[in-house]
Amino acid sequence: MSKLEALILGMIQGLTEFLPVSSTGHLYLGRKAFGLEEAGLFLDTMLHLGTLLAVVVVYQKELLHMIRHPFSKLSFILVIGTIPAVIIGFSFEDYFDRISTTGSTIGWEFLITGLIMYIADGVKDGLKKIEDITYTDAFVIGSFQAAAIFPALSRSGLTIAAGLFRKLDRQTAAYFSFLLSTPAILGGLIMKGKDLFTGHVEAVSLTALMVGTAASAVFGYIAIVAMINFLKNRSLKIFSYYVWGLGILILILQWSGIF
Repeated sequence: MSKLEALILGMIQGLTEFLPVSSTGHLYLGRKAFGLEEAGLFLDTMLHLGTLLAVVVVYQKELLHMIRHPFSKLSFILVIGTIPAVIIGFSFEDYFDRISTTGSTIGWEFLITGLIMYIADGVKDGLKKIEDITYTDAFVIGSFQAAAIFPALSRSGLTIAAGLFRKLDRQTAAYFSFLLSTPAILGGLIMKGKDLFTGHVEAVSLTALMVGTAASAVFGYIAIVAMINFLKNRSLKIFSYYVWGLGILILILQWSGIF
């Protein structure tokens, strides 16, 4: 893998982890375009580490508050919001690993992501701020996050949509979606880290790893800040149109035997 390929994959991971278009689906497409279907578990782990660093930088005050006050409401709603993903992830890990590898369902998943965001965007704007989020809100949003274990169902897209369904205001929906990603990404890193010691690890140069990780962190930070500001008074529908177009293109290519 070249440094340029690592840079591009890092950019894809960083941007699409937080833009509501599915990072896993786009990484799959990026690897396929470069002929890197077996790009390496280590690289994938490091790219996710980059996005985790981006979240930590943006939410450093909130994370420090939870460390100092582990029994605060914010800590509890994050725990409750993470429970569905933990249950689904451990129960169906092997199944989701298989479909992520084949990419056979990603066209349909892009279409579903677009539909959910389109419907959510039409919901009357809510007024709930972060301090108004209930435990039920957190569990519902977390359940949408758990559904995003499918490779091209966007985690950020589904959790932002769930926040809008639960009457969070648009900016808070994005804000909580990205904060909720912290335990999800960390949990994914732990599971991938475990696999590093039990499976075959592809050789990737240290320089390529550093480039990919740095790109993922920088572009992840940009995507978080941009998306929170974007949703102040902008529509999710532009992302729906994008993933619908991408999903239709992938299905056509799959049906024609090209993809």
